Amino acid sequence: MQFREHQLKNGLHIIAECNPDAYSTGLGFFVDAGSRDETEENSGVSHFLEHMLFKGTAKRNAWEVNRDLDAMGSQSNAMTNQERTIYYAAVLPEFQDSMLELLSDLMRPALREEDFEVEKEVILEEIQSGDDQPPFGGNEKAMELYFGDHPLGRRILGTPESIEALKVEQMRDYFALRYSPQNVTLAAAGAVDFDALVERAEEYCGHWSAFPTSRNIDPTTTNRGVHMLVKDQSTQEYVLLFSDGPAADDEDRMAARVMATILGDDSGSRYYWELIDTGLAEYAEVGCYEYQGIGMVARFLCCAPEETAANLERMRTIEAALQRDGVTAEELRQAQNKICSHVALGSERPMNRLFALGVNWLQRKQYRTVRETVEGYTAVQISNITDVLQKYPLDQTLTMAVGPLEHLPS
Repeated sequence: MQFREHQLKNGLHIIAECNPDAYSTGLGFFVDAGSRDETEENSGVSHFLEHMLFKGTAKRNAWEVNRDLDAMGSQSNAMTNQERTIYYAAVLPEFQDSMLELLSDLMRPALREEDFEVEKEVILEEIQSGDDQPPFGGNEKAMELYFGDHPLGRRILGTPESIEALKVEQMRDYFALRYSPQNVTLAAAGAVDFDALVERAEEYCGHWSAFPTSRNIDPTTTNRGVHMLVKDQSTQEYVLLFSDGPAADDEDRMAARVMATILGDDSGSRYYWELIDTGLAEYAEVGCYEYQGIGMVARFLCCAPEETAANLERMRTIEAALQRDGVTAEELRQAQNKICSHVALGSERPMNRLFALGVNWLQRKQYRTVRETVEGYTAVQISNITDVLQKYPLDQTLTMAVGPLEHLPS
């Protein structure tokens, strides 16, 4: 595989991992635009805008967009989170140019007011649907409480109030600022004709006007405490525990992920043997979330309400032992094998490599081969995990419980 890179005069980065042996081509526009780039007044606009890109352009209406995606037999979609919005597709190699033309067209949406008002109802339905499903908006509420006034605490979908009040002019202003080519990366993976990709990108995207843009990544202090979100109709209790972790550019992030696998992978972890294999909980897992300037280690528990207090105590006991005694060589080796297998097996699909390529570039302006990633995890030592646990202690948490319980034991 070969990594190629080019930048158009208007600032648009083009990167590709070219694999002549691949049978498909992954293409995507990765935009540095997410809920942390919003204000209270336009909260939810990044995700709303993601929807609007599929409502049509100056050349295509929404039906024609879907027709052209289907005509290529593509697997395509889009997603928005706190820091980025991604529009992507996987196609047969002979459709590289056609898909690039379509995605490039979508990136200059019409943003018609009539489409905006119709799609607003879809967004409001999506917010309502999320609040009706477990954990009933608990994750969004926990993020708000954990990050306080920091923009990472803003809800990706926005609130019913912010979406109701949003005007199409606000979306157009946000689009002009965040979708500047200097803030966008075109990534490709798999069977890629890079020279043709650059030539066509120049034709389709070279006329995009560039605007200066920036993001506030100042460090912040996160919050602690115990919070309850009572949902009488819930038959399960959902508990989220957030504590600080390595940021996206922190060299400790790989050691943190190995630690998380040992503590709370969905099979073979310490949580698993204590809580899942014994039937005490439906799930008990750990995830690392890395943002620019700050990171978070999140633990998730779901169990019968009457088991919640005892299960939380079991988790605290496990975490205290981990903090005090560290991990064993056998646990380290098993976790490294799990992660490296996951990385290697996933890399066999160009679509998966597309995400690894694009996200890594947005976060670190860096290219890492599969081998370099595997070697990074393999290099993690027990002492690295001990250091991570000292820097980011697991007992400094914000706890959010969602379910029928009205309080948790201290």
